[in-house]
Amino acid sequence: MRITVLTVADCPNAGPAVEVVVAALDGREAEVELVEVRDEAEALGRGMYGSPTVLVDGTDPFAPPGAVPSLSCRLYRDADGTVSGVPDGAALRRALAGSAGSAGSGRAAAASDCCGRSGAR
Repeated sequence: MRITVLTVADCPNAGPAVEVVVAALDGREAEVELVEVRDEAEALGRGMYGSPTVLVDGTDPFAPPGAVPSLSCRLYRDADGTVSGVPDGAALRRALAGSAGSAGSGRAAAASDCCGRSGAR
């Protein structure tokens, strides 16, 4: 399994997102990579729907329907409405397990300009 955390420069949620991923893995073997995305073209090519985006084997299990890839900040919303800058650990564990009740069904994600837009560097 390969997990990629896509982020923009200086994203305050990059480290916490990696921590959630490692905790959700619960000792399972996986390659975890943190990648800084530098421009809109790269965001589009990698499928980044805001920072941080967690890809599991190249797929974003939390991708909001109709979302457009971007360099914006990303917020994740729990089923109870709680908003966080990282995916919920339980939802991520379900996504990693590939369960029928996929993570996206219990959690919505939204792009927001909370961190400002990051231009090409």
